[in-house]
Parts: sequence; structure tokens; C-alpha cells
Amino acid sequence: MKKFFKNIIISLLAAASLYGVNGCNNFLDVVPDEGLASIETAFNLRSSAIRYLATCYSYMTKDGQAGQDSGMLTGDDLWDLDSRVLTYYYDKNSASFPIAKGLQSAAICYNSDWKRMYEGIRCCDILVENIDGVPDMTEDEKAQWKAEASFLKAYYHFNLIRKWGPVPIIRESLPIDSSVEEVRVYRDNIDDCFDFVLDLLDEAMPYLPIVNPSTDELGRVTKPMCAALKAKVAVYAASPLFNGNEEEASLIDGRGVRLFPAKTDAEKLQRWEDALEACEEAIDVCEEANIKLYDRSNVAREYRMCDSLVTDLTIRNAFCERWNSEIIWGNTQSSTESGGWRTSFQQWCVPILQKDSDGKPYKANSGGGSNIIGVPLKIAEEFYTKNGLPINYDKEFATVDQFKLRTGDVTHKYYIKQGYETIQLNFDREPRFYADLGFDGGKWLGALGSYNDLKPDDIHTLEARGGNTNGKTNNKEAGPVTGYFPKKLAPYRVIWSGNSTGATLSSYWFPWPMIRLSDLYLLYAEAINEVEGPNGAYSEELFNAIDIVRERAGIPGVKESWDNYSNRPDLYKSQVGMREIIHRERLIELAFESQRFWDLRRWKEASSEYQKGIYGFKVSAPAAKDYYQKNFIADQNFGLKDYFWPIYTYYIERNPNLVQNLGW
Repeated sequence: MKKFFKNIIISLLAAASLYGVNGCNNFLDVVPDEGLASIETAFNLRSSAIRYLATCYSYMTKDGQAGQDSGMLTGDDLWDLDSRVLTYYYDKNSASFPIAKGLQSAAICYNSDWKRMYEGIRCCDILVENIDGVPDMTEDEKAQWKAEASFLKAYYHFNLIRKWGPVPIIRESLPIDSSVEEVRVYRDNIDDCFDFVLDLLDEAMPYLPIVNPSTDELGRVTKPMCAALKAKVAVYAASPLFNGNEEEASLIDGRGVRLFPAKTDAEKLQRWEDALEACEEAIDVCEEANIKLYDRSNVAREYRMCDSLVTDLTIRNAFCERWNSEIIWGNTQSSTESGGWRTSFQQWCVPILQKDSDGKPYKANSGGGSNIIGVPLKIAEEFYTKNGLPINYDKEFATVDQFKLRTGDVTHKYYIKQGYETIQLNFDREPRFYADLGFDGGKWLGALGSYNDLKPDDIHTLEARGGNTNGKTNNKEAGPVTGYFPKKLAPYRVIWSGNSTGATLSSYWFPWPMIRLSDLYLLYAEAINEVEGPNGAYSEELFNAIDIVRERAGIPGVKESWDNYSNRPDLYKSQVGMREIIHRERLIELAFESQRFWDLRRWKEASSEYQKGIYGFKVSAPAAKDYYQKNFIADQNFGLKDYFWPIYTYYIERNPNLVQNLGW
């Protein structure tokens, strides 16, 4: 079923949901009369019912697809060309970048999948209501399919919650003859929303397989997926944005119900204790399923490489090597395969590195430029030094001018071209900096015929100054945006083929990682710290959870880094200091994976981070001294109201019981 679950046929049976009343029709649209016979047919045999199960999956969010991923091109870790904010591919239903620019409104609600999520919920309900009538299925199989539908229903609710906060819970889809008043539902309070999702996941978990029995079924729900999602949902429920958020105290519906209930400190702590328990359970289930961090041995078995390159490829592959050992949940509904948005996005991230026999660089065929998605300067500055510390906390680098010109040397020969002039900021950084980011003068491992016994000169060099091979030209739709490139999103297997007159990109298919094991480990560390700080009964587990991720990244553990190299050796010893470390670790390890956007919100840190502005280099300049000047690109407008999406005005007009989020 691999292809089946990748190429879902959207069924018309899952008719709409919670989004509007048209005249005398019910607010909650349900399966149309003409579809009833089709529903009966759908559940006559297993062979037709499996199609309906696939339809339930088809509403999955399209994470990893630029314009459709609500956490990508919506924050501050990736930046597009400003000229493309409202161009042809940014319609209100799929737009992402206008959100980063502060253009969201209740009248034009960008990247809104409210309607689609409720359609998916109804689809799941229809399956649960009808699957028992399928004659050629075992009871165990029916129970598993119901559990899959419950998982999906839980995820669709969760996606609504993290966008809109309190939303109407659909415990059971209403019958077709429901009155208008019955379907004009209210939003449930935020705690009830989270509890509903968590309960659904608990109900589903016992009936799910520990692993998929066949490679043809990769992407279907498993027990580790369910446990990991429960852990993530529980951490969100405990986070400041949702857990007793007093800034949302005035969000009260027409019944007088406060949608963000007041909480005592003990009640807030209980949420974190529940999250800790959920993380522990998820890690145990993943261990049972033999899910483990993707490590150096995987690369070393395949290629003969020096240690630096093995580390580089290990870090990159942990994210984009399909179905690798640490992928808990790979979303086949948002794969990065050839075609449409997916190929385009890889093309937008990957510079053209190849040259023809005459030394002329390849030129992209018509249909889109290359390397037009950039990484803001502040994100490059977030990555650690070689000592595993933020630059400002590393006593060796805190006072060093990071914009000072420096020439590539033998020590960095696998990261920076020897003799090439760049800046101090690109030297002496942790391996994830070089694995995740491309930059002028930087080495780009990929697009090679062979990966054995590589010498520095065998590896492509990114030349990104104005007029150079990968630099800004007269074509405004091509060339660097900020001066840093999201190498992490470009599998090393991606390659341009052609010549200097025309080339095309051969993309690499991989399901978008929704949850990796490293993500779960860091959620676990976060929950421990919020429950008891770094010095409690779980202290060893806390440090182990962070350090195992750092070890794979090629940097020292937390205590070693802070004790030996930091100007703040006491930072990790307090709950506040450890919170800062964990947050930074998540931002680096999960960079560009559509995680930072949501993390900054749930931590209530977005309002401060998004006030820093978007900066890069002067990418049109050909000379190093001119190119490496800090260059303002854009402001981001973000206030209290922006923590949650506005509910589209049209929906509120149709259902006055849907009170609008604050500020919209």
C-alpha cells in the first residue's frame, strides 16, 4: 500500500464540516444524500473499505511543502524573496510567506485549513461508524483501522488547536437531520481540547502495531507514532501559551465561558508531570520498536570518508534519508518527491553546483530559479561554536569580531575552500552548522558521482557573491536571499543534470519527518526540567537525553561544554538556565523542520524573537569586503494576537457562536 498511501484519491464521501451555514442548510455539512449509497458500497468489502481508510489519511497536513506547511516560511528560520510575497503561487488557502510578513487577517486568512481538518475528522468518524459492517475483515483488523482513524482524528484536532487555540471538539459527527441550532456549536475550552486529543490517542494505542508488518505499509499509524504524538501533544498542553495563559483571559464566548481557564501553579505543574509521563512512555515504546538515533555507522558502512565528512552526512541523513532508524513518523502525504511543489522546493534550496566541460556553470531551465530560499543571519548565529556553546557564552569567541574577514585554512578544508575569503562567523562552528547551512566559500557535500576517498577539491564550493556561479545576477528570481542556504533540506543525492544552456533538478523522495527520535528526547528533557529542574531525581536522564543528541552532532555534552569552555559555567545548574539550553538545542537540532515556528509560539517567545528583524549579507556585492556587510531585509510584525490564527470572518458570520480570537 505504499503507493496507495502516497497517491491518495480524495473521496467525495467525506463531505464538509464545521465551516458555514448557507441559507437554511445546516451549519455542519455532512455526507450529501447522493453519497449515502456510495458509503454503503464503500464498506461492503475490505477492498473498498481500504480506499476509505486511505481517504482518512489524505487530509494529513502537507508539512515540508512550501506554501502548504504552516510552520515553514511562516516564521524566521527561512526567508523567501520579498518580491514573491503575493505572486502567483500564494493564494490565501496555501500561502505561507505572507504570515511571516505579518499580512494575516480575518478577511484573508492565509494558510487556513480549518475546513479541511474538519472534513478529515468527519471522514474518520464515518469509517469508525461503518467499519464493523465489512464482512471480510477480522475483528482485530477492524479494531486497528478504528485506532488509525482515531489517531488521525486526534491529529486533525491537534493541528486546529495549535493554530486557533480552543476549537469546537467533534466528539461525534452530527446526523444529517440536525437542526441549525444544533450545528451552531461553541468553541471548547483549551484544557478540554487537549484532554480530548490525549484521550483519543490513549484509546487508539493498544490496537496499533508496534511496527508496520510490510514495507508496503510504511506511513500507516503505529504504536510509536501514537505514543510520540501523545508526548508532543502533552508537552504543548503544558507549555505557557496554552497552560493557564492569563494573556488570553478575556477570550470568553457568548455563554460566558472562559476559553483559557485560570490555573494554580500546582495545576500548571500537573500538566508538565503528565507530559513527562507521556514522554517516558513514548521512549519506551520506541525502544521496543528498535527505533534509535541514526548514527555514524550507517554512513561508514556505505562510504569511505574522513571523520568530518562522515559526521556531516550523518547529520544530514538523520533528517532526509528516507525511513531511517530514527524516523518515528514519516508523513507520506507530504513527501518531497518529484512533481509540483515538492520538486520546486528542493530546487529553491539547492544551488547549481555543477559546471560543464568548458567550466561554465549549469543554468536552470525555465520554470523557476535555484537557491531562492534563504536562512536569515540570526539563525546562522544561533548555531554553536566547535565547543558546543552559543557564541556569546564561549569564552574563546564571545569577544571576537564575527564579521572580520578570514581566509579558508587547512583546518577547515572540508568545510571552507582553502584560500577563499569569508568571515570569522563561518569558522570554528559545530558540525551541524556546516551540515545544515551553505554559505559563500563553504563546501557542499553532494551532487557527486562517487563519495569514496574524497579530497577537499573533490567537493563543490559554493560561490555566492554577486555575479559568481551561485551569486545574485540580474535575475531577481534567482540567487541568494540572505547569504545562507538551507543545505539541510537538500539531500546529498539531489543533483542537477544538463549543461550551461539548460539543466534540470533530479530530486530525492523522502517522507517528511513529523517526529524524529531526537525531537522526542529533547521533549523529554524539557519536561524533566519544567517538573523539577536540572538537579532533581531525573537529573541523569535529563542530561543523557540532551547529550545523546549532542554526541551525534559531534559536540561535547552539556556539562563538559559549560564547565570547560563557557564564561557562564553555572548556567546549566538552574532551571531557568537549563530551559535556555534546551530551547537552543531544539532550535539547532530541528532547524528548518517546521518545528521552530511552533516552539517559539508555545514558549511565548515569538513576540521577542520576531522583533529582531531579518538580516543577511549584501548579496549583490562581488567583493568580500562589501558582501559581508550586515544588511537589513525586512521587519516582522508580531503582537499578542498573532499567537493564534484568526477565524475566517465568513465562518463567524455563518455561526455567531464562534467567538473570534483576541485582536482580530
